Amino acid sequence: MNYHYSVVIQWSDEDQCYVVSLPEWGEFCHTHGDTYEEALQNAQEVLELLVESAVEDGETLPEPLTVGKSFQVA
Repeated sequence: MNYHYSVVIQWSDEDQCYVVSLPEWGEFCHTHGDTYEEALQNAQEVLELLVESAVEDGETLPEPLTVGKSFQVA
């Protein structure tokens, strides 16, 4: 898979794990992991499933956010 989607990994004190957001796929698209590495691996697996499902269903893939599109560096 060679897509350039965003993965945001943050520690959650409430959940006591790393929570992962996949912004291009909507505000409710999350996964998690007990370690940073596990959270990243889970994110990669979820992204693969999302892309595979969208392609199979003939849906348009979301456009990846890139530095120039997602935020401005000061």
